[in-house]
Amino acid sequence: MKPVLALVGRPNVGKSTMFNRLTKSRDAIVADFAGLTRDRHYGQGRLGRREYIVIDTGGFEPDASSGIYKEMARQTQQAVAEADVVIFVVDARLGLSAQDHDIANYLRRIGKPCLLVANKAEGMKEGVQLVEFYELGLGEVIPVSAAHGQGIRSLLEHALDQLDLPQEDEEVEEDTSVIKLAVAGRPNAGKSTLINTWLGEERLVAFDMPGTTRDAISVPFERNGQKFELIDTAGLRRKGKVFEAIEKFSVVKTLQAIENANVVLLLIDATQGVTDQDAHIAGFVLDSGRAVVLAVNKWDAVDEYQRQLVQRSIETRLGFLKFANLHFISAKKRQGLGPLWTSIAQAHKAATCKMTTPVLTRLLLEAVQYQTPKKTGMFRPKLRYAHQGGMNPPVIVIHGNSLEHVTEAYKRFLEGRFRKAFNLVGTPLRIEMKTSDNPYADKD
Repeated sequence: MKPVLALVGRPNVGKSTMFNRLTKSRDAIVADFAGLTRDRHYGQGRLGRREYIVIDTGGFEPDASSGIYKEMARQTQQAVAEADVVIFVVDARLGLSAQDHDIANYLRRIGKPCLLVANKAEGMKEGVQLVEFYELGLGEVIPVSAAHGQGIRSLLEHALDQLDLPQEDEEVEEDTSVIKLAVAGRPNAGKSTLINTWLGEERLVAFDMPGTTRDAISVPFERNGQKFELIDTAGLRRKGKVFEAIEKFSVVKTLQAIENANVVLLLIDATQGVTDQDAHIAGFVLDSGRAVVLAVNKWDAVDEYQRQLVQRSIETRLGFLKFANLHFISAKKRQGLGPLWTSIAQAHKAATCKMTTPVLTRLLLEAVQYQTPKKTGMFRPKLRYAHQGGMNPPVIVIHGNSLEHVTEAYKRFLEGRFRKAFNLVGTPLRIEMKTSDNPYADKD
């Protein structure tokens, strides 16, 4: 799973600017879920082939006892608990403060890997203005300038080297015969009930495997000869193992579970309908390219009117997942679980489908013959051949001329033809256009 870096520090030291640098985009994934403060953001970044998740937090006052500062402190404590490495940001220009000492004392008690970063250090001579920060007792002070991008790469290398991660040139072999299934959804949607029903009713051999530092749990089991690895985001653990500041719903766990899965089962609570939180999770599943199955739990607990409302909200708010199968189940009463397994297997099969170049090219030419792409100005795109560019999700690469003029509507038309031909149910499908180089472009 991706390592997690948490940015902490007092207000106005440049944490948000550093967050944007580490994610290399202001459009990074924002987890504005219920129970999280607005100034707490989750984003993704990459250093070479090494990927990571970054958490941006609000100003931290560990000893705050009331008001918004207490809430912000609680949220920051959760971020620290979820993190693999804590990046403590201080202001190199304003110097050391009493609040910095309080934060440093808290981080020392936690005992997690921690990097002390002096931001806004552009133009400063190392060892002179920064020497006072060594009082915090957190080791070496790393000078950076988030606004100018100075020292950011060195900081990332420092942070990732704290962990025992595969190097860029190392490849981790995975057992492709095992289907990794993540059960995702809001708290109290019935994830634990569904998992326990599976384990009990199917009499599956299961055991808890210790996961990451955040106690994520994977449950290996077998059904009808097919091996699965269930990635649990519900937190099947003893109450004594739960850190007090960690809420039942962890954004980091869900993001990591989705990233690490082959198929995601998105569980929706019929009594609540489709919420913003459900839509955020569904959007991340789509962006990650994971195969997905939708299931509405507690279907037996709602009346006909509520059922119509739920179905309408799925059509409007989750319309971008039209390719996914939808099931109405009751985990408690064990209703509708058989067809659910059929859809999970179908989604995985579609996500790992092998499509040969001759068949793809024939389908492409038939589609063009049925409906030619729209002419733009003097150019009409010419689609010549297609081949598969990847799996999970399936990627189809189309070659030809003037393909930059192919409209989104025509891409959707092609997607529909490919989906029907290969029965691609339950998986996103990505179509990439590659225009052939003009051999006379550099000629006079």
